[in-house]
Amino acid sequence: MHATLPLLVATDFPALRRHRPDTLQINLGTTCNQSCLHCHVNAGPTRTEQMDRATIEQVLDVLRQGDIRTIDLTGGAPEMNVHFRTLVEQARALGVAVIDRCNLTILEEPGYEEFAGFLAAQQVHIVASLPCYSEDNVDKQRGDGTFGSSIRMLQRLNALGYGDPDGALVLDLVYNPQGPVLPPSQAGLKKDYDHFLGEQFGIRFNQLFTITNMPIQRFGSTLISKGQFHDYMDLLRGAHQDANLAGVMCRSLISVDHLGYLYDCDFNQMLGLPLSQPGKGRRHLSHLLESSLEGNPIKVANHCWGCTAGAGSSCSGALA
Repeated sequence: MHATLPLLVATDFPALRRHRPDTLQINLGTTCNQSCLHCHVNAGPTRTEQMDRATIEQVLDVLRQGDIRTIDLTGGAPEMNVHFRTLVEQARALGVAVIDRCNLTILEEPGYEEFAGFLAAQQVHIVASLPCYSEDNVDKQRGDGTFGSSIRMLQRLNALGYGDPDGALVLDLVYNPQGPVLPPSQAGLKKDYDHFLGEQFGIRFNQLFTITNMPIQRFGSTLISKGQFHDYMDLLRGAHQDANLAGVMCRSLISVDHLGYLYDCDFNQMLGLPLSQPGKGRRHLSHLLESSLEGNPIKVANHCWGCTAGAGSSCSGALA
């Protein structure tokens, strides 16, 4: 059992129900070339779980139905799945938008040098992790040399056309706080990123997403070890805004693990809280070919306060 799960399951978070899903967020595997302190997946070089080709084919079967218009590829480093290119190419051939949640540094690892060009050719929307514009802060959170590598890869993506305001190649950046605090204003922080990255490195990007750190996996364990878990939960609960409930990502997104099982969100996946339908039990990709999830109750727990605290938080940044 995950270390934080008993602290999170019992909750009085408001009940939620699904809208019609339009996005599959797919965890292609937990293998990663990095081990970031804020990682809620606990990904790293020693993790070996990977989505196999048979499950990739089930994803494509679901996409052929036509209801899902976007796939959001995560990991670990999703590019490290050997079927990554196949999934992207076939999804794009079906007219499905593809988001790649890229840590940037993978793009200059041996064997992955051509991936930037591949992503551009397929018009993949890149959402890249750059948790700060300060070299010291980024390297502290993600490992020595990470900032320099990230800057080089952002410059390479810009050279391919990513980040142009009127172009087709979208490059968004993700900010995570350094510790148990809420993110600052997304709009204000974007101005800081624009100014610093543009002035210092000539980098351009489209949007900045501020995402609240979730008290699960590696970050949750760190909070517990430092005696900060309960204070952080009090902060999230105290900053809750009812208005954010309408925009939480679990209403329109389905999370898929590497085995093809379904969850209401990526955070529930990491806690082992599967999506279920009344009277039907645990759901798999294959069940999406048989029935709709619209109106299905969403499984909530105490970590959900993180999505509604302050300006709100989703995989597309602030909600307000």
